[in-house]
Amino acid sequence: MSMHSDLYHKRFEARFSDGKTAGSHEVTAELTARGIAITTETGAAPLIWPYGALATSEPLSQHAIDALVTYSHQPGATLFVPGPRFARSLAELAPGLTTRAERWRTVTPWLWGTAALVALSVLVWMANLSPARTIATMLPDSIRETMGRQVVRSMSNNRKVCNDPQGSTALKDLTAKLSQATASDTDFNVTVIDWGLVNAFATPGENIVLTRGLLESAQGPDEVAAVLAHEMGHGLEMHPETGLVRAMGLSAALELMMGGSGGTLGNAGLLLLQLSYSREAEREADDHALRILKEASISPKGFASFFERMHKKSGGHEGGLGSGLGDMLSTHPQTDERLSKTLAQGHYPSKPSLSDAQWEALQAICASSEKLQ
Repeated sequence: MSMHSDLYHKRFEARFSDGKTAGSHEVTAELTARGIAITTETGAAPLIWPYGALATSEPLSQHAIDALVTYSHQPGATLFVPGPRFARSLAELAPGLTTRAERWRTVTPWLWGTAALVALSVLVWMANLSPARTIATMLPDSIRETMGRQVVRSMSNNRKVCNDPQGSTALKDLTAKLSQATASDTDFNVTVIDWGLVNAFATPGENIVLTRGLLESAQGPDEVAAVLAHEMGHGLEMHPETGLVRAMGLSAALELMMGGSGGTLGNAGLLLLQLSYSREAEREADDHALRILKEASISPKGFASFFERMHKKSGGHEGGLGSGLGDMLSTHPQTDERLSKTLAQGHYPSKPSLSDAQWEALQAICASSEKLQ
């Protein structure tokens, strides 16, 4: 005998709508072993709605005072049964309609996600890989782009974004030339901030920020090209995303992967400003930069001259470029190492990255500026 036999063959007055005609009419709803049997006054055979194909407008709880039931194989049709006795009996016969089942359905994806993260972490540890780097590569592009925009917005807070038309055109031309040379089908976006600090940095989602101070300090377009190529190297290696995942923690990263934010994105700018890349990461970015410059037929001399001059301006302390911005670039390789890498490139055909007129326009890009929307 079924454990629910005492619930069967209970009949309840109800109202039924077939979803095809206007209005509803009185019926009798009976709980049977097969499902809800709906009997009309016409004398026709009862409709049977199996429990496994039912849904309710609200999950059934112990305090439910009525139930509005729908059937997946009869779209638009509804059965309304007033009174708590039917709702409670139905909850026992169809536990998938209860508040407890709804809570379980809500938490199940998180449990699976957590289990997947644990399994992934174990595999990453066994393979001697970086968990933060692995998680960073799994972030959806939409999340990476949102993170990048948030960082740029944080950096431009109380500062204007430079957008002189001629300067912006020159910058887009240079950025496109370097992006094409990455051989990765990656399009970078560069924003110039009206800020006197000499700096540049990559953010998630293939975004790069340059400051007015850096453009003013550069002695030619090839130096700016070298800095941009270096930051593109960080972007290609996903160093910004990896750093943010490491700073946020794996649980927050999992939340991002599953489409949540939990306030994490709002702090992305602050977190990124506090990061310092490892010296190995800076070497990787340098290697990318030199390859990009060569592929774009741009001389590597600007690469060496800019960083050597920044080194001297910092009083001989490495990482002078990053001073004042969370020491973000304080782990750059030694200047001598960079010079050696540059000389190792040898001679190859090259041409200026921008014309004289374009370079003049780029340096004057902050002649027009506005707040970032």
